[in-house]
Amino acid sequence: MPLFPFSHRPTETCLSRREWFKLTSAGIIGFSMSGWLERLAQAAGKSAERKRSCILLWMAGGPTQMDTFDLKPGNPNGGPYKAINTAAPGVQISEHLPQIAKFTDRMAIVRSMSTKEGDHGRATYFLRTGYLPQVPIQYPPIGALVARELGREDDGLPSFVSVAPARSFSPAAYGSGFLGPVYAPLVVGDPGDRFGPPAQIFTEDSLKVKDLNRPRSIDDGRAEARINLLQGLERDFVPNHPDVAALSHETAYNRAVALMRSEAGKAFDLETEPAKVREVYGKTPFGQGCLLARRLVERGVPFIEVTLDGWDTHQQNFDAVKRLSGVLDPAWATLMADLKDRGLLDTTLIVWMGEFGRTPKINNSQGRDHFPNAWSTVLAGGGIKGGQTIGKTSADGTTVEDRPVPVPDFLATVCQALGIDPLKQNQSNVGRPIRIVDKVARPIQEALA
Repeated sequence: MPLFPFSHRPTETCLSRREWFKLTSAGIIGFSMSGWLERLAQAAGKSAERKRSCILLWMAGGPTQMDTFDLKPGNPNGGPYKAINTAAPGVQISEHLPQIAKFTDRMAIVRSMSTKEGDHGRATYFLRTGYLPQVPIQYPPIGALVARELGREDDGLPSFVSVAPARSFSPAAYGSGFLGPVYAPLVVGDPGDRFGPPAQIFTEDSLKVKDLNRPRSIDDGRAEARINLLQGLERDFVPNHPDVAALSHETAYNRAVALMRSEAGKAFDLETEPAKVREVYGKTPFGQGCLLARRLVERGVPFIEVTLDGWDTHQQNFDAVKRLSGVLDPAWATLMADLKDRGLLDTTLIVWMGEFGRTPKINNSQGRDHFPNAWSTVLAGGGIKGGQTIGKTSADGTTVEDRPVPVPDFLATVCQALGIDPLKQNQSNVGRPIRIVDKVARPIQEALA
């Protein structure tokens, strides 16, 4: 008989008993819980002991730089969009990103990515792991690497959460590689193997953690008995079958039980947020995913990625990008504002990127095709010197004219902004140590605060 889904019980909290009693005696918990949580989040954000977090906004399909962060007004390749001024003097972006424009003072826009990989699968793997795929090494993605470096083993929440990942291009880029199942992401809002334009209709079940609650017919005692039975079987089986499948099964169940037993599982309950807050983020899977990312950062989760699919705009690029910008703009801007208000922006790095850019030349279907030669990414928030653009492309957008940035350099910059040594080595599945980022990497120093 299959195990049933269990519910969480408040047997663990994020605070120790001593800390809880201190807060109680100070009178903090006696007020409204909502006000206390906000103050606690702000205090945590300002704490020198707080570890950094990273939110990756992954634009699956390859976002067009020419219609987002590197417009070329007046050039035949430029398209119909207008460029608007932003909070950073001299920096202009698309007219369809007006709310994001207010936060460019906290952004370093890298306009000179040059990566040479124009296949969706290979490019996705490259951007997410820092290495090109090669048999038999199973390179881990940046999320798993950050989880290993900054995660807390005693936390009820996973250290790597992936929201609505578009895994069809490169499934291997969405696991944990040779780091093993402990650092694999918890996936919420899994769209499955669907390929094509995403559904942007949000329902209350869109981002639920599946099977977090047990059936009402199962009481606490029966639940604990089943958990103990499972763990007993695992203790007998796994040591004698130490392969990936057995270890993954054991890890998944242990993580699920820890989450179900912990108050931390409530982080995934977006219905506890005020309706107005949820509306501002946008009632889309991406918008609510960004809200979930903020909630997870508040609780110390080191890496969260939120995917906005649909950027593979070979046809009708301008209609599609306008629609996508309408989803991206309120969600990302509200995330920045929310983190700032809670004192968390200085310790949270936000990375905006996809696997490559789009061609400057507009094709016969009013679309843009794959283009890895010269494109854009964005770094924002914690550890970043904002209010600037890095690198420059030619007037027609076809070449990098200044400061080309390869993938290893970009990911090394991400690591340094998070306080991680990019040259640290991990033992791989082939028995040799491999650096977090290739040794040829040179971080973009001017992007770092």
